[in-house]
Amino acid sequence: MEIVNMLKNKKVKVTEMPKRGAFLRKQWENNFANHLSNEEKKNICLWDNSEFCGYLWHLFSYKKRDCLKGEEAEKAFNNENKGSCYIFWEHTDHALILENAYILDSEDLEDEYDIYVVDKEFSWTYVKTHETLLCGPYFGRKDTKI
Repeated sequence: MEIVNMLKNKKVKVTEMPKRGAFLRKQWENNFANHLSNEEKKNICLWDNSEFCGYLWHLFSYKKRDCLKGEEAEKAFNNENKGSCYIFWEHTDHALILENAYILDSEDLEDEYDIYVVDKEFSWTYVKTHETLLCGPYFGRKDTKI
């Protein structure tokens, strides 16, 4: 993966987790979308179903959680303490653990889509969507309003 090489070149310690994407997506949902009922999650296509492809980031695009968007989201992410965090994608089970990721910023994710960065406590998240010109990127916190 190109992103792994780029991160290692920046002296970020990267541990690849080939089969942890589904687990991290569920943790993300449990921490950021736990205030929604299953019916509300279904209505915003948070999950894949027979009619639509689901995306966790619909939580933000449907305004179901406060967040920053666009350049404000990038700035917040760039200024966040990213000592240890996870990276995972919407539609793959591959995931990464990053250590010493302080230098990671939004420009490093320029070629990535439907990617989620979250700290190990799931207290904040940065999401870059495949619809970046229309939706996102987003930066949100679990417990505080932005």
